[in-house]
Amino acid sequence: MCGLCFSRRGLLAGLGALSLAACSENAVTGRNQLVLVDDGQLAGLADQAWSQIEAEIPPVRDPAAHARLARIAAPLVAASGRSDLNWSFTVLDSPDFNAFVLPNGRVGFFRGLFEFAGSDAEIASVLGHEIGHIIARHPAERVSQELAVQAGVSVAQLLIAQDAGEWTDEIGAALGMGAVFGVILPYSRKHELEADAVGVDLMRRSRLDPRAAVRFWERMATRTDAKGQPPEVLSTHPADGRRLEALKQAVAQA
Repeated sequence: MCGLCFSRRGLLAGLGALSLAACSENAVTGRNQLVLVDDGQLAGLADQAWSQIEAEIPPVRDPAAHARLARIAAPLVAASGRSDLNWSFTVLDSPDFNAFVLPNGRVGFFRGLFEFAGSDAEIASVLGHEIGHIIARHPAERVSQELAVQAGVSVAQLLIAQDAGEWTDEIGAALGMGAVFGVILPYSRKHELEADAVGVDLMRRSRLDPRAAVRFWERMATRTDAKGQPPEVLSTHPADGRRLEALKQAVAQA
């Protein structure tokens, strides 16, 4: 009995100490982050991921499209202070309205979104958002959160196993689901809003008009395929209305 209590105390204390040691303040966002992984490790994994992405969604064959994307991105990269990364900007041949960034500085910008953007400034608003994820260290924080959640669920299963009996697996699954909706998805939405704000600041410092971000998202919200989105609580992204309100506030402060 005492040995079990000691094990529980030790596990919980160990997790708490690890979390405290891994927390650090991010100069860009001004808040503390849980970072358990090294950016270099993530960059190495991202190299492999990019190869798989290009195999499934090849780049467009128009060199001018890639050149335009890189030209628009250049001042944003300079303003980011992360010239140490091997940044690359690729228009991928997909009609989808999407863009993403990997921890190694590779940005994929889907053709559908590239063609939808009404100006260089609107494209810059998307690029600023993606670059914002990197300088806010969102990839490292997201992976760290998932690792911490997995560890917490495993420890919780261990601690309740004695009393749960045959229901241990079901309880563990419920804890995992609660962690997804209670921790992972809200932080994803937080990351999106933070990246928007950082992107607006990057545009301002690059002498680009940050109001283009508002115009872009106003048009995105009116697309017919944007209707019927899941409730915000079930999504990794904030609702359009909330996102636009936050963007307008960020632009007003820029």
